[in-house]
Amino acid sequence: MTTSRATSRVLTGITTSGTPHLGNYVGSIRPSVRASLAAGVESFYFLADYHALIKIDDPARIQRSTLEIAASWLAAGLDPARVAFYRQSDIPEIPELSWLLTCMAPKGLLNRAHAYKASVDKNLATQADPDADINAGLFMYPVLMAADIVLFNAHKVPVGRDQIQHIEMARDIAQRFNHVYGEHFVLPEAVIEESVATLPGLDGRKMSKSYDNTIPLFAPRAELRKLIAGIKTDSRAPGEPKDPEGSALFEIYQAFASAEETTALRQAYADGIAWGDAKQLLFERIDREVAPMRETYQRYMDNPGEVQDILLAGAAKARQTATPLIAKLRHAVGLRDLRAQGTQKAAKTAKVALPLFKQYRESDGKFHFKLVDAQGRLLLQSNGFDSPKDAGHTIRQLQDHGVVAFGTELHPAEGVSVDDVAQALELIRDAQ
Repeated sequence: MTTSRATSRVLTGITTSGTPHLGNYVGSIRPSVRASLAAGVESFYFLADYHALIKIDDPARIQRSTLEIAASWLAAGLDPARVAFYRQSDIPEIPELSWLLTCMAPKGLLNRAHAYKASVDKNLATQADPDADINAGLFMYPVLMAADIVLFNAHKVPVGRDQIQHIEMARDIAQRFNHVYGEHFVLPEAVIEESVATLPGLDGRKMSKSYDNTIPLFAPRAELRKLIAGIKTDSRAPGEPKDPEGSALFEIYQAFASAEETTALRQAYADGIAWGDAKQLLFERIDREVAPMRETYQRYMDNPGEVQDILLAGAAKARQTATPLIAKLRHAVGLRDLRAQGTQKAAKTAKVALPLFKQYRESDGKFHFKLVDAQGRLLLQSNGFDSPKDAGHTIRQLQDHGVVAFGTELHPAEGVSVDDVAQALELIRDAQ
């Protein structure tokens, strides 16, 4: 996959630790599928099966969950031709990058991760050893998540509020790597969709596998009806006005209904609708949206080989981005072909003059750079950038990608062709 300067990269992952439920659908799957259709967006969607190993030690459950989640995304309308849809474990560059980032991640930063701190606090509350039953996978989770994101230089990562810290940690680790080894990573931004619903479960708490209060997304109709009938309500009798605020049933309905439908149910609450009738309305509304996808979901579940082929094709697409970047990162940190050592030594001994970039600041406060050849002749001139970091990032793009990284802010000098600039950039790359 190629990316132009006008393209924004968005990355979303879901852990393969259970069966997708309605909360996953309205909170992640549905908005992500819709977002994948936007113009000017390059999307990466992955099944986070490495992350699942942190808390799941049942191989059959992880395998089953991977199939169920993949089938759910596809049934919900995710188009593999438009996005990179892949399994985390099919990208070998991810664990390799995770180690490179591990060597840059301060332990003190990881000590502050919310999930790790919560586990330590839980142990302390019971007077157990602070690290009892805490594996290193949980401790290193933020680094693996950072690798998931920055390997594809994602600009935006849609997450819930409980994941904001992990995006901030990914930024911090990537920034440290950039500082030591040069500008290689985009610093990702967390995207919080305030309009995306967080569904309550059967007991009124947040719908979560941890609470065992979920409604499976593609439960058969009879099971869906039975689960909805079990949603916790209060004791108000038919005819008594009911309060939609704090009503799990109303909140779930609102996540699926139009504004007009929601208004109608709010009025029905005020008029004293019976809880049984309200639950029937909820069942019908959910089934109307889910039923058309249920058959497609089942087709994928019955044909796991088809899902496997889709994920492998997505991994191949994603690796078009990952493989070249990891090669540059290996070179940057010193994991290099030893045969090049003699060539580099000879070049240093000969003291060959090379084209070089010169950065400077103008009186208007803007940051500029120019490329000059070995004799000092101007080859390329930039417009002004708001920060030296932006100018440095553009220089790095030119060094890494050559003239294909040209943007409207760059101008060959008078009498200089693009080929002249390309040759100069190639000399610089060969010497790196």
